[in-house]
Amino acid sequence: MAADGGGAAATGDGGPTRFRGLADLDRSKVHPMVRAAAEWSWRLLLILVAIYAAGKLFRQFQEVAVPLCLAVLLSAFLVPAVDYLNRRRVPRSIAVVLVLVLALGVVGTVLTFVGRAFVSGFPDLTHEVIDTIGQLRTWLAEGPLQIDEGQVSHLGNNIISLMENNQAKLASGALATATTATELVTGGLLMIFLLIFFLYGGGQIWEFCAKLIPSGSREKVTAAGIAGFGTLVAYVRATVVVALVDAVCIGIGLAILRVPLALPLATVIFLFSFIPIVGALISGSLAVVIALVTQGWITAVIVLAILIGVMQLEGHVLQPFLMGRSVRLHPVAVVLAIAAGLVAAGIVGGLLAVPLIAFCNTAIRYLHGEPLTEVIHGEGAFEASPDPPIWDRVHLDKAIADAEGLTDEISEGPDTDETKTPDPR
Repeated sequence: MAADGGGAAATGDGGPTRFRGLADLDRSKVHPMVRAAAEWSWRLLLILVAIYAAGKLFRQFQEVAVPLCLAVLLSAFLVPAVDYLNRRRVPRSIAVVLVLVLALGVVGTVLTFVGRAFVSGFPDLTHEVIDTIGQLRTWLAEGPLQIDEGQVSHLGNNIISLMENNQAKLASGALATATTATELVTGGLLMIFLLIFFLYGGGQIWEFCAKLIPSGSREKVTAAGIAGFGTLVAYVRATVVVALVDAVCIGIGLAILRVPLALPLATVIFLFSFIPIVGALISGSLAVVIALVTQGWITAVIVLAILIGVMQLEGHVLQPFLMGRSVRLHPVAVVLAIAAGLVAAGIVGGLLAVPLIAFCNTAIRYLHGEPLTEVIHGEGAFEASPDPPIWDRVHLDKAIADAEGLTDEISEGPDTDETKTPDPR
């Protein structure tokens, strides 16, 4: 009789059975933990390579990819209005045209007022910055720090030269090169073109793209994409409302305090608020710096207090109420996604990172087997909650005692002959 290792060959089994036996024998020589770690490693490595390749393709074709992504986000924001008009028996083509004309009119009006305010207010801001730098230079040289006057004068002159040399360029809003202007115009036209078709028949486009999926999984992938787009609708709508509240509240505060460029700063805050957590902080910090330079530290402290109050309102009231649990993501995931997006694709990457993981979160949960109603309404969605205190000294000692099987001795004390049997006397 042949040995076990060659049993398959000796009994006349076919080639596949023999090779399967040799493969099992080879796998048995590797420790299960090492084998599992290797299998997980190559799978994770393959996923990372796919993500890296997708990022490289995005950067290579960003002139097309960025307008495409922005068109998807804008369609998620405008499609409820188109559906509303369509349900009122307005033909969908006319509803798309009406909504687009209204949206473009609002954007054009806002940009016109912001541009005029910026052009008229920036020269005054430049003069105030120059005066503030002169006062700061005097304080650094003659104040308690007693910094060398030559170094202070050199630093101040550099900042003043920078402001004066770029004043005309910044005030006029001139673009750096004709190439940049051409790219912006081309990207804007492409985005509007895609937006029209996404609003008119985006569902049909998605169903056509889903035909690339094998027929066995096609229906579920199509439903997962629809659920993910529903999450984008809720996310974009809530983000616009939150950004508008941030911009209006902080803008009113800046206007009351007579901080220069209040309207442009409010617009910057609105745009940056589309980047969760860090966007409003960065744009609000710019408002605090301008208030400090132009109005003094008391006004800057008041602006900072307004900024903190608005951010607390946003984090504890607006986002939980408007977005709901279906869109809520852990802050760690949000910050890491924004950081990765900024590194990979700059401001555009930071803007698109959170909507992307919100879409993937919903779609993957649906593909994982969760019912569509639970995915949409957020049942079972992750929500951050505080850990119980298990790493302090008391709980750690108890955990060690449990691991060593000493729980009974710690809680009841040592068992002795005196505690087991009564004293015969």
